[in-house]
Amino acid sequence: MISNLSKSSVKEAIIRAFVECRSTTLALFEGMDKATFCSQPHPDFSPVGWHLGHIAYIESLWLLERSAGLPCLFPQYRQLFAADGLPKAKRVQLPELKEIRYYLDTVREKALDFLETADVEQNERLWRFLIQHESQHCEIICMVLELAKISISDKKSLCTDEQSQASLDFEEMIQIPAGEFEQGSNSIDALDNESPAHQVYLDTYWIDRYPVTCRQYRAFMDAGGYQNSRWWSKAGWEWLQTEQVTQPLYWQGDRAWDNHPVCGVSWYEAEAYSRFVGKRLPTEAEWEKAASWDVTATVLVENCNCDRVARPVAQPHGVRLPQSGALRKSVLPEQACLHTGDRLFGQTTPVNAYPGGQSVYGLYDTLGNVWEWTASWFDGYQGFQSYPYIGYSQVYFDQKHRVLKGGSWATRPWVLRPSFRNWYYPSVRQLFAGFRCATSDYH
Repeated sequence: MISNLSKSSVKEAIIRAFVECRSTTLALFEGMDKATFCSQPHPDFSPVGWHLGHIAYIESLWLLERSAGLPCLFPQYRQLFAADGLPKAKRVQLPELKEIRYYLDTVREKALDFLETADVEQNERLWRFLIQHESQHCEIICMVLELAKISISDKKSLCTDEQSQASLDFEEMIQIPAGEFEQGSNSIDALDNESPAHQVYLDTYWIDRYPVTCRQYRAFMDAGGYQNSRWWSKAGWEWLQTEQVTQPLYWQGDRAWDNHPVCGVSWYEAEAYSRFVGKRLPTEAEWEKAASWDVTATVLVENCNCDRVARPVAQPHGVRLPQSGALRKSVLPEQACLHTGDRLFGQTTPVNAYPGGQSVYGLYDTLGNVWEWTASWFDGYQGFQSYPYIGYSQVYFDQKHRVLKGGSWATRPWVLRPSFRNWYYPSVRQLFAGFRCATSDYH
């Protein structure tokens, strides 16, 4: 039963999140021309306009058709905006922005009407899933927009001269002592692949305090890292011979970016650099423990589906979480935040810019600068149950996708948490992805 928060309060929180999320979604399209709206800068990703229509399609499908039992409001869009409707290359023939806006607005109006009478206790998880679904597609929109302008070097660093030139020990590693921690999440916000939370024992290991910076990665490039098969796995070297790349996708040659995390690398590139410096990529469990777990912390947590209890929790750092789902009382002050969910920066920031956002173990930038590759294959935890459909996560448990953790500057706050799991093929480098290294034997 819902306690502490009344059903009306839960509904108000959902409405607030829906409004805030949609506002930041639409802001991405302000002043956008039709060519940008419909273009496909990369064959693996749909046009930004398609993602906007898909958001409305999924909201209509799950809330209006499958939950409220209403007929499809816009059957003419079913094939166009369904994920399995058309090949990506055929998604460029899109309605005008104002037409898709009408689609969005009409579906949203009906959805909020349904919420007035819906059983929030029964359907809350679905509503929160849809907020996160929109958030995830908005990050893809940001990525596609970056791909469209990747040849234009018009970015300017937002770091100060002191930050960009600071002589800090970015090679420093943090020792994480052996012991158990709770991996995953049972929160009402948790997506199916995050659950159930479970105990994991890890031996002592060391992990980089900071994500690998552009300055560090330049050393790999300057040493011929892209030309020497010594550092690459067999699969990675084969990938490199096919792709013929010599630097990260979002590489900035300007030294002002030296203290920013390297961004736009594939898993193969991250693995090669790790070998170059005599380390390895952390496992997903190692990353999550170092980024979030505090065995001494006990805070009051309010859940929408459980009593208020005091228990150890994974502490989020470096980000102001939205006040929904598990409402944590230990949220950092705004000045310690790396990302507030409103594209405050629109790019990466120096890895040493937010000392107030360190994890309990002392890691910087675990949430909201760049996604971080891990050594782990994406798979379900023991006891996994798909939600809301098998195709969301389970079809990707194929030992072909690597896990990424942490979120990027474009990740919305509704999906910024240590337990969140992203997954992609190791060959993909279009993500706002970097990494940090780990080792089991540090001297």
